[in-house]
Amino acid sequence: MIPLFGDEHIRRRKEINLGGNRSHSSHEDILLQAKAQRSQRHDQKRRQDSAARIQAWWRGVLQLRSVRQDLRRIFAQDVTSLVGLRCLVLIGTDEKLLGAWSNAIMNEAQDVLFNSEPSWRVLLRRTAYLLLRSIATWPQSEYALAHLNILCLLLSRSPFADEYLQYLLNHNFYRSIGKAVSAIPVEAKTSPSLPPLVELITAPFTKSDIIGRCLEDALVYVLTIPLLPNRLPLHLLTSLSARLPLTSLHLMPTSISDIVDCSYLAPPESKIHLLANLAVLTPPRYAKLTPAAFEVYLQLTAALMNNLPTHALEPPENKREISRNWADEDDSDDDTPKVAIVTSFEPAKLSTPLPELDKRTRTRLQTLPSPQHLNILLTAAQHHTSRLSLISFCFALTTVWPTRRDKVLGTAVAFNGGGLVREIYRLYVRSSPLGRDDESNGLTSSDRADAWPPLLFLVDLYTQALLTMGDDEFFSSGMSNSAPRNPLTVDELTTFSRKLLNIAFALYWREDPNNIQRGGVPGLGYLKWEDVREKLTKCLQAIHVRDSRRPFTPTGHWLVTSQVDMATFVQAAVLEERNLAVPEGARMLSKRQIAYMSPRLGILNNIPFAIPFEVRVSIFRHFVVNDMGSRGVDMHEFRARNRVTVRRSSLAQDGFDKLQDVDLHVPIAITFIDQFGNEEAGIDGGGVFKEFLTSLCKEVFDTDRGLWLANKKNELYPAPHSLATERHSLNWYRFIGRILGKALYEGILIDVAFAGFFLAKWLGKQSFLDDLASLDPDLYNGLLFLKHYTGDPEDLSLNFTAAEEEFGVARTVELIPNGSNIAVSKENRLQYIYLVSHYRLSKQIKRQSEAFFEGLSEMIDPKWLRMFNQQELQILLGGVNAPVDLENLRQHTNYGGLYDDHETTIELFWKVVNSFDHEQRRGLLRFATSCSRPPLLGFEALVPNFAIRDAGADENRLPTASTCVNLLKLPRYQNETVLREKLLQAINSNAGFDLS
Repeated sequence: MIPLFGDEHIRRRKEINLGGNRSHSSHEDILLQAKAQRSQRHDQKRRQDSAARIQAWWRGVLQLRSVRQDLRRIFAQDVTSLVGLRCLVLIGTDEKLLGAWSNAIMNEAQDVLFNSEPSWRVLLRRTAYLLLRSIATWPQSEYALAHLNILCLLLSRSPFADEYLQYLLNHNFYRSIGKAVSAIPVEAKTSPSLPPLVELITAPFTKSDIIGRCLEDALVYVLTIPLLPNRLPLHLLTSLSARLPLTSLHLMPTSISDIVDCSYLAPPESKIHLLANLAVLTPPRYAKLTPAAFEVYLQLTAALMNNLPTHALEPPENKREISRNWADEDDSDDDTPKVAIVTSFEPAKLSTPLPELDKRTRTRLQTLPSPQHLNILLTAAQHHTSRLSLISFCFALTTVWPTRRDKVLGTAVAFNGGGLVREIYRLYVRSSPLGRDDESNGLTSSDRADAWPPLLFLVDLYTQALLTMGDDEFFSSGMSNSAPRNPLTVDELTTFSRKLLNIAFALYWREDPNNIQRGGVPGLGYLKWEDVREKLTKCLQAIHVRDSRRPFTPTGHWLVTSQVDMATFVQAAVLEERNLAVPEGARMLSKRQIAYMSPRLGILNNIPFAIPFEVRVSIFRHFVVNDMGSRGVDMHEFRARNRVTVRRSSLAQDGFDKLQDVDLHVPIAITFIDQFGNEEAGIDGGGVFKEFLTSLCKEVFDTDRGLWLANKKNELYPAPHSLATERHSLNWYRFIGRILGKALYEGILIDVAFAGFFLAKWLGKQSFLDDLASLDPDLYNGLLFLKHYTGDPEDLSLNFTAAEEEFGVARTVELIPNGSNIAVSKENRLQYIYLVSHYRLSKQIKRQSEAFFEGLSEMIDPKWLRMFNQQELQILLGGVNAPVDLENLRQHTNYGGLYDDHETTIELFWKVVNSFDHEQRRGLLRFATSCSRPPLLGFEALVPNFAIRDAGADENRLPTASTCVNLLKLPRYQNETVLREKLLQAINSNAGFDLS
């Protein structure tokens, strides 16, 4: 049967299920089926469209091939005609056709290059561009020389050279030239392409209206070529150097920062090669540069260096070593002094390593920080009014070449008798907003970027100058010929140091610690704020040391009490110290780590002089109390955990034998054995141990024992002879360090004075020439004579050795390898002076000092001591070397027995003591407390307080004392004259400890 409407209608009819089973298709199934059908239709259409496009493209390719074949045929019929040129341009890049055209033009039709018709000029512009692209890709092809010659003709002899040059400049002219030169091997100096390439580089420089743009492009694309001077024969290099318009550097249209940040100079290697090439081409022309061009040159080179990682320009062997220099010294026993510098709180994260520089490039770069180059540069800079660019350049040298830093700074300091230091301070730093008392916030703001280079460079310069500047120079007025003048006057130093203090304090205290730790200084590349803080701290410490030895600043100059509430500061510092406490055996924190984690402890460890001495002593005592608490010791209740018996006749040896391995942090009970072998009566409540400690110190510091020597001021330091370095002697030094630490820990004053240079070692400070005065004044004066000697030092017949005598035997020690054969000259005498000082101050007593410090550090955390300088540390040990304040003493005196403040004998006592002179008062204090100096925080800090107890009515008896408890036992004298006579007799006869 034939369907009524045909098969198609039958296919579209809806099927109707008349059965009993109903469809289970859901609504979602229907939607998914519709979506799948729609996707199939879309894919089919996309395939059809793609096929149509491919067919159209292929038809186009076939048509293009046909057209190109026609164009080539027409071109071949008349190569040098306008039609031929038009065909060449339409075809585009085809090296064979370009070569055929170039050869034909150079051989038979050069005149077409000078055709003035517009059609010719338009086509020649485009053809020049094609030639430029060709030589950039194939600079040594068989057609390259013809291409180059045509370009030279178009840009130098054509009347429309400006038009062609402008077009090529807009189409990466110098970039293409640079690629062409780079593609020629370094060894191929005889390449015929090089002369016309150099001609093309320099030809645009004759166009005065675009010379700045051309020079800028040449710097970026040509002078960044690695080993450019080695690629050119000498005559071409001379031609390039002579025609390079460096006097027009200031005409470059782009700012220096934009040039340095451009994509082509983004890789550090490009910056390095530009620096190396400028180092060859520019210094010989310093004198001819205009002030504006000279300033731009300095700005450019400084910006390039500031954008390089530290050590980027160092030889590979130096990159793997920490900076070493004879002026950066620790107490090492090595022949070559060195110092390890912590550069970051966290381990350094190295960026992508730079490719290894060619030795020839490194050699050229080394000329930049050389003294010879710097002297030429500084001389040329004298003719220019601005110093900011020179400052930025020199400062950049010190940051990118750390191992050359001292030579750069030394050359700058010495130039013109320190004139550069004075100029920088007076022209830029004195008026700088940085460090003003009324402007201590926002130091890290980018608005202050221009003020940092002069300040930081001056800080580096003056810190370097202080390394070899004796006190005679420091305080010199310049009126005497015996010592050079300090570049800064005392008044200028006062202002300068206050600026530095304000900045350093703000960087430790106020600014964001995360920014200080990780942020970079605006405009100074890789330099971090924590590096700035370290520079300022180092300079501040050096100036403060001079002020401590011979004060020149006004009272309160170093304090920041107006900016900080001291009570809160003490509480917070103690809390920070408690939080930083680490278990025994954990690693020690560096000063930089402490500054990052705790601003107050950072101040106390780096610029402690900003906080009043009394406040720091109070903090020190709080630290000790905290430590006692952590060990379960109650400072207000004496409970001995160890009991030690010592013989009075062998006090030092018994103390050494029995206390060597005992924990001295906890209370120790001492029992004395008298001369008859009997135990002395009495219970040690802490006072007997004090007597033991003071008596022990008198014995062990006796110079006759051979462990200590005394200078002319009777100040002690470790003996330098070989016997002092034996194991037994070193154990004694360690024991003495522990005992002295115990005295500091307990707050017991010890009547002993140490040489200033040795106290400096306690604080981890280096010893320099002026510290030698506290050891050997004669040697110190001799070295000063050598330092200022105006004749030839070689006439003095000195070499790099030191002579020493030990037990009557003389020997010679070489200060450096082969030192006996190296004469001291004008150039190396500062090194000699330093090495001699270092040997006497450090090397000779290195092992003795280390043993002593090991024992001291067991008792006292080294960072606690870093809160003080040498003079303050001596006060902490033995009390303040000042007149005895009798009023303060009387206010804090306790009375026992029949005495009170108004008893007759007591009234007479204070009347007599008031009549004593300074030495008699100190003698009374020594008699009663074992120490002649008053406590540094006043007699209220004396533990226990000074006390007077009656000793009966017998006026014939002399007063006695129990120094262990600071007790004076005074008979009830009723006559002023008798009391005075008996008291002085007791003091002068040094009556001993009385148990009654």
